[in-house]
Amino acid sequence: MHYTITRARADHAERLCAIERAAVGLFRGHAAWPSYSSMSLPVEVVHALIARGLVWVALVDDEPVGFVCLDAADLAPGVVGIAEIDVLPEFGGRGIGAALVEKACAWAREAGYRRVDLGTLTDVPWNAPFYAKHGFVAADKHAPEFAQALARDRENGFPDHLRVFMSRPLAPLATGDWSAWPAPAKLNLFLRIVDRRADGYHELQTVFRLLDWGDEVRLRVRTDGVITRPQDIPGVPEDSDLTVRAARLLAEATGTPLGADIEVSKRIPMGGGLGGGSSDAASVLVGLNILWRTGLDEDALAALGLRLGADVPVFVRGRSAWAEGVGEVLSHLRLPRRWYVVVDPHEHVPTAALFAAAELTRHAPRATISSFVSGDSAENAFEPVVRARHPRVAAALDWLAGFGRARLSGSGGCVFLETKTHEAALAIASRCPRGLTAHVAAGVDPSPLLMARGRIETRLIES
Repeated sequence: MHYTITRARADHAERLCAIERAAVGLFRGHAAWPSYSSMSLPVEVVHALIARGLVWVALVDDEPVGFVCLDAADLAPGVVGIAEIDVLPEFGGRGIGAALVEKACAWAREAGYRRVDLGTLTDVPWNAPFYAKHGFVAADKHAPEFAQALARDRENGFPDHLRVFMSRPLAPLATGDWSAWPAPAKLNLFLRIVDRRADGYHELQTVFRLLDWGDEVRLRVRTDGVITRPQDIPGVPEDSDLTVRAARLLAEATGTPLGADIEVSKRIPMGGGLGGGSSDAASVLVGLNILWRTGLDEDALAALGLRLGADVPVFVRGRSAWAEGVGEVLSHLRLPRRWYVVVDPHEHVPTAALFAAAELTRHAPRATISSFVSGDSAENAFEPVVRARHPRVAAALDWLAGFGRARLSGSGGCVFLETKTHEAALAIASRCPRGLTAHVAAGVDPSPLLMARGRIETRLIES
């Protein structure tokens, strides 16, 4: 039997919950059965973890037969937990569980975590004894870092005398190892063009909202000074790839003799107005500045980023922000916790054509932060142009407007709707029409990139 392990997709979520319920049946008759049988893995939790890139699936003939979820919520800094791991009973004993554990731990090390924790049962062969074979050791379950998990277990009625917490330490990153850096998407909560400068650039006002969903950039330091992409990307020559350009720009600015291999796992649609290319470039700047130990501060990195694109600085700084100028004059803006339904109509919208459009409003009155907060400034200057020229985007806006205020992000073509709860966002996304793709993401501050920067920098100091 051949199986592959890959990142889970949003459409896997319900199948993974079904796998969890099937695996729970193995505990029938065990002292923990009353607790297991009364609980189920919430599909909204699985959706959230998939969006953050924290779920891997084992596929047989493209069908999930097992999965593992990681989660760092409520854990100590630098620690990530195995929130759930299950394999369909009929596929047990074939090494799938072991491969899932090793995959999760390998990624956690690349992402800068120092330890993986989990809670399990002592007397079940595929629980504590299985994890012990994979480097996990029993921990003091009364230690402060396990207090919340222990309290939750007791509330759920797990047999306390059989419950054990285990940890697996992860080795620090070494020279030549891959490291994993998030490249989060962004939304423009509004966008206004207030002037056109003599050099042809447009003066903007916008609010950038960073999300917990996006691409992932993997970096590996080379000692030969070569900066390259091991994987070819059709239609994107290496010399024009923004991530490669970012690395070469940083090398030129700092004079480092080091090089890098760069890989990008894309989730953010190209031409969607979500900042995918800019975010990837920012993650390269931030990541290689740490890995090469070139020591540039945030201002210097943001200035380099601006040479690559107007959106790059906000990703370098990693905070939701009020932005002016061409988008590089940033003021940190605290925004309430919100979730977003982001809809991709699968239509590329060329930014240059929008800026050149005769009907684009270029001299709107200036907005204020207070007018944005009150809801009076919520428009996107590009939306009328995009609506007129891109019918698929217009259709996505019209469908999403049935649930509230639908908006275009950046220069399109993705559109979004803000909700106050994760459940509300999932309910809307679940009704997405054929031909469109809906993602659910949370607004976050600081960004996942800043969190990874702190973790990986700490691990490099330890190495």
